Amino acid sequence: MSAVDQARAQELAIWRDPAFRARFAESYLAETDIEPPPLTEDERDVMQEILDLRAAGRLDEAIEAMRRRATKTANAAFDLTLAKLLLERERVPEAALAYQAAIDKHPKFRRAWNDLGLIHYRQGEHRAAARAFGRVIELGGGSPMLYGLLGFSLANTDDALAAESAFRMAAMLEPGSVDWRMGLAHSLLKQRRYAEAATLFGTLVEAQPERGELWLRQAQAYLGMGETQRAAENLELLDRLGQSTAESLDTLGNIYVNDELHELAADAYLRAVAKDPKGGLAIALRAARALAARGATAETRRLLDAIAAMPSDRFDAAAKKDVLWLRARIAIGAGGGEEEATVLEQIVAMDPLDGDALIKLGQYHARRGEVAEAVFRYERAAGITAFEADAKVRHAELLVRERKYAEALPLLRRAQALKPRESLQQFLEQVERAAQGR
Repeated sequence: MSAVDQARAQELAIWRDPAFRARFAESYLAETDIEPPPLTEDERDVMQEILDLRAAGRLDEAIEAMRRRATKTANAAFDLTLAKLLLERERVPEAALAYQAAIDKHPKFRRAWNDLGLIHYRQGEHRAAARAFGRVIELGGGSPMLYGLLGFSLANTDDALAAESAFRMAAMLEPGSVDWRMGLAHSLLKQRRYAEAATLFGTLVEAQPERGELWLRQAQAYLGMGETQRAAENLELLDRLGQSTAESLDTLGNIYVNDELHELAADAYLRAVAKDPKGGLAIALRAARALAARGATAETRRLLDAIAAMPSDRFDAAAKKDVLWLRARIAIGAGGGEEEATVLEQIVAMDPLDGDALIKLGQYHARRGEVAEAVFRYERAAGITAFEADAKVRHAELLVRERKYAEALPLLRRAQALKPRESLQQFLEQVERAAQGR
């Protein structure tokens, strides 16, 4: 089938679609037909009687009287009025049904579509709200508030491109509104159009420099652009405004870590911990691991000191073990010693199957010439499947230093069978030659 034939087939399929045909038929109606037919004289009298009940403070009676009058054949205006009365009683689901009944009777009832959209928006039903607001616009409505709410509804359904269009219309109709421009900037951010978002947030910051969210969102845009220094400046300013959060300060710490500014990173992380005492442990542990991995010993100790000051009831077994491992790494980095052994022993006591701790204990004893103790640790680690290969290599290295080449060979062969490595193969071949006296 040619491209022209495919296009023609698609066009015919559209014309056969029932929803399209119904909408097309509607297009022959007058565009001003956004209200149901006028009430008859009798209907006006009934409506006035019911509204008089409302005016007299007899709202429940008015609702029941209106419900009796809003039959399937009644004017859609009765359903609309019933919906509004129900809303006064906060009977929102019932009001939504009444609005839908009005729309079913008169599909171009713009006021009913608008109010139904507001109900959906209020209940967090953003897809339904977007459909209703879109219908209002299709029927000739188009206030800044309508476009803005449509933008927020679309944004909440992750349709950032459509939300952008809605916010642009809202901002065009109401240029002085910060909210619509905020929504537009957010939609640009979601589309990863970081430079445009940063520029727009910058304009908003100039107008409202005390509004911390603007500084934060612009920082996110800067991060997307890879301009970490400008992002850090924004986040620091946010903190000076007193509007930072644990999350924003954690992000600031991450920026400083990546830029190798370890002291500033520790400061930011500690401020994050202070902002969120309950969640501070997770932040502090993650930060301490990041700093320890970069060899920032002094800064890691600062985080560990903050962790030590936290109430013990916040620590589960995993957190306690993490802290011990951080202390062990610091001790190892500082040259080992008794502190290293003490911490590693605590880890093993807590988790006898921590093969990594057992291997490091073996290395500690090997450095001190305590061969029997080192072998004992290596053999325990080798009994744990995930650590068998590494434990046997360390054991073999100890035996090689003792010139016990023949004893080392079975260990190396087993390790190479479990976890083949070129470097290990070369070491194995060297030990084989040594064992043969070559």
